Amino acid sequence: MNSRRMLRRVGSAGRLAVFNTLILAMILGTVVAVFIGNFTTSYQAVAASSIGIELHEFQQQALKQKPSNLEVFSRNFLVNYALAPGEVVVIAYTHGGVLSTPGSASVLRSPQVRQWLVTPPARTVVASTQIAGSPVEVVAAPIFAGHNVVGTFIATSDLSQFAAERAREIRLSISVGVIALVAAVMSTFVLLRRLLRKVGRITTTAQNIESGNLDERLGDQGSNDEVGELAHTFDSMLDRLQTVMNAQRRLLSDVSHQLRTPLTAARGHLEVLGRGPMDDPAEVRETLDIVIDQIDHTRSVVERLLMLGRVMEPDFLDVRPTELRTLLREVHGAVEVLARRDFREPVSPDVVIEVDVEKLRGALMNLVDNAIRATHDGDTVALVAELDDEHGEQMMRISVDDSGPGIEPNQRAAVLERFARPGARDRDGSGLGLAIVKAVAEAHGGWIEITTSPYGGARVTMVVPLGTHDDESEVQ
Repeated sequence: MNSRRMLRRVGSAGRLAVFNTLILAMILGTVVAVFIGNFTTSYQAVAASSIGIELHEFQQQALKQKPSNLEVFSRNFLVNYALAPGEVVVIAYTHGGVLSTPGSASVLRSPQVRQWLVTPPARTVVASTQIAGSPVEVVAAPIFAGHNVVGTFIATSDLSQFAAERAREIRLSISVGVIALVAAVMSTFVLLRRLLRKVGRITTTAQNIESGNLDERLGDQGSNDEVGELAHTFDSMLDRLQTVMNAQRRLLSDVSHQLRTPLTAARGHLEVLGRGPMDDPAEVRETLDIVIDQIDHTRSVVERLLMLGRVMEPDFLDVRPTELRTLLREVHGAVEVLARRDFREPVSPDVVIEVDVEKLRGALMNLVDNAIRATHDGDTVALVAELDDEHGEQMMRISVDDSGPGIEPNQRAAVLERFARPGARDRDGSGLGLAIVKAVAEAHGGWIEITTSPYGGARVTMVVPLGTHDDESEVQ
């Protein structure tokens, strides 16, 4: 299977390289064609301009001298005018002879030239043609005597040297294009192979993870490109996924452990009751009370676990603006009848925060319930809120203080774990209260802190931002 995957990767790189070759070939072919076309046009323009000088000079001298005998003037012109190498001039008159410079034999045999000698063109003509197998640039113009056409002026320039130069340029351009094409294709193929190997490693890792090996990681890919970023994101996703799955495993383990005890106790009492005559109402009532108490405890644990499970859902929070001072007064009014404690009036700034009111109220009730359990009659329990600035962001610190024994510094991290109750003074708790408070704080984008209160006991603080946060939290 690994060989088949490698073939697929090589095949993908090959297909992409072929496609890239076709695109580059078309581009380079177009560039070479445009270059050769421009080179040809430029050279022909230079040749036409060169032989056009002879025509211009002939016309200027004729206008200046105004000869009475054009044939004599033309003969003198051809004798005295110096031509560039490869150029030929032919002057023919309709009622006279034909005058030409050396090397004109092949020019005079050209059908096109012969046609112009018999019938002068109506205007100056510039043309590229073949004469005796060689490329030639030709300029043909009528010769006027007054308003009458009396002859033809023809100048030619041999472009054989240009043709050889053009052939060399074509060969050079094609050679350079082929070298550039091969280099581009090879480099593209190598880069694609490297890229697809990285993608292949990602695929292989994903397949290993799919088979259950969650410890697989891509690691550093040795590059800071998109593939390296993909690998980093992939590893981060795996870390988060493994954390969640480990948390779920721990949760299932904790749940099975916590529920086994009350269920076993309830079953044991029912079995004891079932083995007896069940004619003692007091014994039956006592057993039922114990079983109902265990069931209530189990139901409370299940409800709190469901609450913790919902923390990871996107719609866990229903955030809306809330007056903090009003919320704390409501919590104070609800808890002051729960026990005989010295419940202090809440201290809070007059601000509006954006939170899930029900979740925050429930978390604060949990904190107050813990404070009540940790204190005795007449002890102090207080709700305190204050603004704070954390790294330039306005945060609200909502604390529950008590005058109980407090929480030892070395136990403060442990009490935030599920079912952890180090140093608890009662046996009725589920060990989930602080875990729920922590989950609610993190769902709002905040956290929870445990310190010492001004009354000597514990201060448990929820730190939440003033604004709305969509961050998802993880239940540890």
